[in-house]
Amino acid sequence: MVNESKLGVVYTAGAYILWGFLPIYWKLVQQIPAFEILAHRIVWSFVFMGIVVLIAKKQRSLVEECRSILQNKKRTLGITLASITISINWVTYIWAVNTDHVVEASLGYYINPLVSILLGMIVLKETFSRAQWVAFLLAGSGVFYMTAHFGSVPWIALLLAFSFGSYGLLKKLVPLNAMFGLTIETLIVTPVALIYLLSQQAGQWGQVNWLSLTTVLVFGAGIVTAIPLLLFSAGAKRIPLSMVGFLQYFAPTIMLFIGVFLYHEPFTNVHAISFTLIWAGLAVYTVTRMKRLKKYEAKAS
Repeated sequence: MVNESKLGVVYTAGAYILWGFLPIYWKLVQQIPAFEILAHRIVWSFVFMGIVVLIAKKQRSLVEECRSILQNKKRTLGITLASITISINWVTYIWAVNTDHVVEASLGYYINPLVSILLGMIVLKETFSRAQWVAFLLAGSGVFYMTAHFGSVPWIALLLAFSFGSYGLLKKLVPLNAMFGLTIETLIVTPVALIYLLSQQAGQWGQVNWLSLTTVLVFGAGIVTAIPLLLFSAGAKRIPLSMVGFLQYFAPTIMLFIGVFLYHEPFTNVHAISFTLIWAGLAVYTVTRMKRLKKYEAKAS
């Protein structure tokens, strides 16, 4: 029998590795506008998750969960905002990849954990430890250094980090399991996505040629969205949070290598210094977080 902890590492690492390789997938459909890809991603994610719910025979539980959400205004608002926030994150990421900003997208996901700390301090009134302040200042220095030298704010990285950080915060305030969460979130925005796609129809559905590989890839957007999330959900509950915290850097690291070595995006000395400052901040954050979590887990056991 496979050890549950090892299985958890495999599932969680698999999720982050798949997320890391997503730029290659979006590059294959880059001839389609980002908003149209987003609309397809939403619709086909909902369709795929609907099939998953039916196979798992969870449709009754899903309906009950929807009723429970609708009866609570705060939960309704929270899940609606989560749907909008993740949609913003998705379209920003797709646009970044398809306009040759994979390196900047990786930067966004590197700084995301620190943005989450900042949002927790602002919204949940959580306090910063000394190590967290050091980590945040180092990462902030990296972003500032890049801004000062290039003359523009790395808005793609910041938008990705803050949108995903906000999404994580909303998920914390309105907890749902991965299956129901993605299903309900895509359900909320699917009508808007369908209206957009129908508005793009002119003999064909937007830019999609129905008899091409592009069509298959667009329809597959739902699968590549759902599978990593389901893997993460299955894996994260089997391993310590400290391990999840370490594995989360797989995705932006893979993105960075893809951007630099596969798509030959520039990685200058300015990038090197900025990323080094951010990595130093993340090292401080990760080490102190893992120590704290290990102490907590030792007490719990």
